[in-house]
Amino acid sequence: MRSQMIWLLAAFAALSVSACAPSVSEASEQTVPSAEAATLAEGDSSAAGTAQPEGSASAGISGNSAVAESAGAAVRYVLRDGVNLRSSAEDGENVIGTLNTGDAVNATGTIIDNRWVQVLRKGKKAYIAKEYISETKPEAVAAGNSAGGSGDAAEESAKTADGAANGAGSAAGGKSAEIPDGTRISLDPSWTYAGNSAIHTGEAVLCKASANRRGITVCVNAGHGCSGGESKKTLSHPDGSPKVTGGTNSAGAVKSMAISGGMQFDDGTPEAKVNLAVARKLRDKLLAAGYDVLMIRDGDDVQLDNIARTVIANNRADCHIAIHYDSTSSDKGAFFMSVPDGSYKSMEPVASHWKQHEKLGESLISGLKDAGVKIFSGGSMDMDLTQTSYSTIPSVDIEVGDKASSHADASLEKIADGLCRGVSLYFGD
Repeated sequence: MRSQMIWLLAAFAALSVSACAPSVSEASEQTVPSAEAATLAEGDSSAAGTAQPEGSASAGISGNSAVAESAGAAVRYVLRDGVNLRSSAEDGENVIGTLNTGDAVNATGTIIDNRWVQVLRKGKKAYIAKEYISETKPEAVAAGNSAGGSGDAAEESAKTADGAANGAGSAAGGKSAEIPDGTRISLDPSWTYAGNSAIHTGEAVLCKASANRRGITVCVNAGHGCSGGESKKTLSHPDGSPKVTGGTNSAGAVKSMAISGGMQFDDGTPEAKVNLAVARKLRDKLLAAGYDVLMIRDGDDVQLDNIARTVIANNRADCHIAIHYDSTSSDKGAFFMSVPDGSYKSMEPVASHWKQHEKLGESLISGLKDAGVKIFSGGSMDMDLTQTSYSTIPSVDIEVGDKASSHADASLEKIADGLCRGVSLYFGD
């Protein structure tokens, strides 16, 4: 509880302003319901909802002793988005799923320490903080469900349709239009999926174009560069389902490394250092082209894991580009991590956004090709990533080479130029 309070206090101090320039130092993977949410309350086919981290609300359930029992199970409704479902009645790394506003659960009647409500998850016991559930379904969700779906799911579908012409779901006005240049942005715990992050004390920085501004904010995420990230675990998917492909984390993993340290080039240079060099060059080119840039990391280390980076991008940018190099040693060329077919494409928020992800990736590959960058195979590789699993804006992990690729300044310039061209292609400029 104490760590949650510290996080909240840090979030309220998140918007501190600093200069945004190439010399800026050390700035720095929940919107729609999962299909699984409908089965969390056994026998209740009406469970559907929308997806923010645990907040405060009236519970509608009471208990006066350390363990209180009431007769029989009863349906309760989740009051906030991103409420954690836990395997035990305590805080900590015991999150096994996430519930959203209006989701229904079967409360067994057991309340522990006057705080945790025991519920059934596919016949097994799980726990939810009691202040986030109620006997009454939230009115806005009830109205949305009567139309055949959740309010947020419908909103996200509309956003996708509105952006179909150029893939920019919210680019018209830009999500950061009213935020001053140089503002440092930390993870707001009220943002959808923020509660799933394990490392979130760092800050991103918003850089604004000085002329010919397009009203579009591009998140540039220099991959890796988060010390201690390999020692923490986060849910691979918002709904607690297992990964469908291997990679840094194996297929079938319910929890994944919060963020990996990256590889080293054949000459010993850390990947994170080269990712940052590319990110800075891309930032400068995008700013010159009139795009605002949300720099997730602009120093050797930023304490933001993959989920935190993705959620910040979801709320403060119009697309998200994570820059990486592959761990192979064949100088294979550039490619983007595409969305695997099958059940992964039916999981929210992937289902509502995977076409945008693919279009952004294809645009970036086209831009790189135009700039003379070597392209691997067809330019894509299917991969189940934390970033993709939590993204509610067009979002891509772009592998711009591998550990045998040149990372000389001229090579990085070419890559940054190609990525900038790809962004312009995506937004139809």
